[in-house]
Amino acid sequence: MISLFKTPLRAGFLLASLATAVLAGHAQAAETAYPLTLQNCGRQITIDKAPTKTVSIGQSSTEILYLLGLADKVVGTALWVGPVLKGYEEVNARIDRLADNDPSFESVLARKPDLVTVQFQWQVGPEGVVARPEQFEELGIPVYTSPSDCVGKENSAASDGVRHQVFTMDLVYREIRELAKIYNVQDKGEAVVADLKAREAAARAKVASAKGKLSAVFWFSSAADADPYVAGRNGAPGYIMSALGIENIIKTDDEWPTVGWETIARANPTMIVAGSMERRRYPLDSLEAKLDFLKSDPVASLMPAVAKGYVFDMDAQAMNPTIRTIEGIELLADSIAKAGLAQ
Repeated sequence: MISLFKTPLRAGFLLASLATAVLAGHAQAAETAYPLTLQNCGRQITIDKAPTKTVSIGQSSTEILYLLGLADKVVGTALWVGPVLKGYEEVNARIDRLADNDPSFESVLARKPDLVTVQFQWQVGPEGVVARPEQFEELGIPVYTSPSDCVGKENSAASDGVRHQVFTMDLVYREIRELAKIYNVQDKGEAVVADLKAREAAARAKVASAKGKLSAVFWFSSAADADPYVAGRNGAPGYIMSALGIENIIKTDDEWPTVGWETIARANPTMIVAGSMERRRYPLDSLEAKLDFLKSDPVASLMPAVAKGYVFDMDAQAMNPTIRTIEGIELLADSIAKAGLAQ
């Protein structure tokens, strides 16, 4: 019988060798011609020159900039879910963190940015808690938003949004390439994309024999005395499950609906994937609180997935549409293989 356990995250990216391979096999990308105009989340943005002072609101957007070798262009960050990518701890420590969660509009402006990058529209968007994009643009500051939070998705201040189209990593690759073009580092962008694609292919191969045999529920968090926030079918967890041939027992288009444990228990998923995070917005943000709940709740504790120990933790960043989604595929493939579920 397998007990509840924590699977270690994969260490950083092997970009140096991949960059060499990309450059050796392809002609160097054309230089960015400024001013650069892009269509971004229903708006047209114009970049007059390569940014030198960026404020990044959202951990994934920040980590993409780090992977592209642009940390020296970042003057402030905000909205962190967990630790920075392994290998970037010292880099990240040198950059001012404006807030763990929501920065103020004034704190962003105080950094005098020439670009603001945004992971989620609920931070900077039509109903943004920080600001609307127009508020920055009126001051000559363009706002670039991750396409994975707007393409095929309807955002609302009242919920985490509804995905009308299935998320795929192509949206993250688009963000990487567009940011690389904005900063005129296209070859680095291609190296990052090549690495992520190779890692996904390797992870898929690990559990190919389990396709069609397994089901899961992804549990992000829970508010006090409330049903858990679990993953709908069209978001990043849906992509992870699809990549590994796992059925998602949650069928709604809502990105993170609340679903009762009685309903989850009736669906009887093979495994529960629990989000691990440093964020503390809700009582069950922490992994430890989730595991304690599963052991003590009169309904959840009787689920076969819990009784057999098929509860696997995953960095919450991987459950969002980010570069970490690939890490989530790797982690879950390893967990399934170690648990003997891939046979």
